[in-house]
Amino acid sequence: QVRLVESGGGLVQAGGSLRLSCAASGRTFSNYAMGWFRQAPGKEREFVAAITGSGFRQYYADSVQGRFTISRDNAKNTVYLQMNSLKPEDTAVYYCAASTTIGQAMDRYNYWGQGTQVTVSS
Repeated sequence: QVRLVESGGGLVQAGGSLRLSCAASGRTFSNYAMGWFRQAPGKEREFVAAITGSGFRQYYADSVQGRFTISRDNAKNTVYLQMNSLKPEDTAVYYCAASTTIGQAMDRYNYWGQGTQVTVSS
């Protein structure tokens, strides 16, 4: 069983930056690909970014490509999402998730955090 806890959300002005963290329990953290998803009010949950277990490869949604960076520190059982040049459209609850395989589909992810709110004001 893996437990995930997100932190780092908050209120920021457009053009600003935030770094989200996701702390994971479990000694097999490096075996899991990790993903970030988000859900805005009235919208369906969508893929944001993913990273392989080793951290060697990263994947991004087109909407965040070039602005967001996903990384991980397996020694700390933590995955990060650095968000730069934030836009009001980025406002959402952000969730981290763990999967045994890399991918964008939500049903590939077996474990989910509780989410952290990111609000970007214009």
